[in-house]
Amino acid sequence: MSTVLGSPAQALAGVLRDGMTIAVGGFGLCGVPFALVDAVRDSGVRGLTIVSNNMGVDGQGLGVLLENDQVTKVLASYVGENKLFARRFLDGDLDVEFVPQGTLAERLRAGGAGIPAFYTPTGVGTPVAEGKATAEFDGRTYLQERGIVADLALVHAATADRAGNLRYRLTARNFNPLVATAAPVAVVEAEHVLDEGEFLHPDDVHTPGVFVTSVVRTDRDRPVEQRTVRPREEVGV
Repeated sequence: MSTVLGSPAQALAGVLRDGMTIAVGGFGLCGVPFALVDAVRDSGVRGLTIVSNNMGVDGQGLGVLLENDQVTKVLASYVGENKLFARRFLDGDLDVEFVPQGTLAERLRAGGAGIPAFYTPTGVGTPVAEGKATAEFDGRTYLQERGIVADLALVHAATADRAGNLRYRLTARNFNPLVATAAPVAVVEAEHVLDEGEFLHPDDVHTPGVFVTSVVRTDRDRPVEQRTVRPREEVGV
């Protein structure tokens, strides 16, 4: 059984330490566990390795850990909209391992499934292949990629029950189910936590509670990264 706790700081108390590897759900600013990331910032831990699709934007999401100089290495798919991330990478101040997005997803899934490595054609003949073992299958060259097992997973869910079962909402699902299984400790922030005795229907469970260590309810505002609107068209009478 997972534990429902009162605050992000309480959920991470005794868990965080300098130099740990943290896998974080989200894509851009969608499905990001903002309250838990803020709690990591406030804890002051340093020397972190962050595994995430990207590092948020300046001043939002994982960008706050960069601004507070708490991150030394990043495994991510792209620099995205974070100007500080790009500048620190180009200046050589940040160790960055770029991982193709599908490969990153599969490395997290493999880590959670106990698979130490797998082969993929993605990245063959590019800088992604440097220093990696290769093998040939059916006349095609493949790269060996290692599964990722982090020390801690930070997850955002739409709904959790008190057994730790999780349901995600639409595209906020993104990397969260993969991240949740890829670490021995998974801390979840949920927008809604069901009352005692209520449980998600089995067909609605996206991540089973066996993977979840603790849950905290949060009503933190979730910013929109890109807002696109068009003028309302006049309707003829």
